Amino acid sequence: METIAVVDFETTGLGPTSGGRATEIAAVLVRGGEVVDAFSSLMNSGAWVPPQIQALTGITNAMLADAPDSAQVMRELARFTAGCPLVAHNAAFDRGFWQAEMARAGLDPDPAHAFACTVLLSRRLWPEAKSHGLGAMTQFHGLRFSGRAHRAMADARVTAELLLKVQHEVARRFAMDLGETAVDHALLAELQRTPLRWLRRGLVEHVKARSALTC
Repeated sequence: METIAVVDFETTGLGPTSGGRATEIAAVLVRGGEVVDAFSSLMNSGAWVPPQIQALTGITNAMLADAPDSAQVMRELARFTAGCPLVAHNAAFDRGFWQAEMARAGLDPDPAHAFACTVLLSRRLWPEAKSHGLGAMTQFHGLRFSGRAHRAMADARVTAELLLKVQHEVARRFAMDLGETAVDHALLAELQRTPLRWLRRGLVEHVKARSALTC
């Protein structure tokens, strides 16, 4: 049974190509329709967190001074998520930091670590929503949220809840096409690239292609 790692980074505010660094990471493992494990840690890269980002996240420079080294955290994260495909909300942002921090830690890419994005998926499944930000999706679906927004574990857990909502909705809408086929990461990655008007056709073609490979 597939295990998906839902990840969330908190950062200094800038992207990795502009000198930004990660300050906190969380990963939540989802398998069989439920959360089965979780990992989180602050991470000290020596980067300075500006006051506005400290106010947003609650992560201060003093907190990071006592945090483990960022390379150590990324090595632990790599072990925790080994072999798992990844999901994030606004995955382009998290993927950039994932790749940059893994490279800084001297870690080779894991071929399994492809990203699917719950922003792209929610836009295709619920185009009527006024916003597809994580807070808006939490309210739109009445998802459980605990902890402080813009902290990695709280955001990763509610993203995991949104992932389960996405999987359930895909199975519900396309039950005739899917049959007993699981709504796995490969299917989600296909759907997030499928234009809304082609969604059903794209789903059917993906399932047929996957079935042909397994015959």
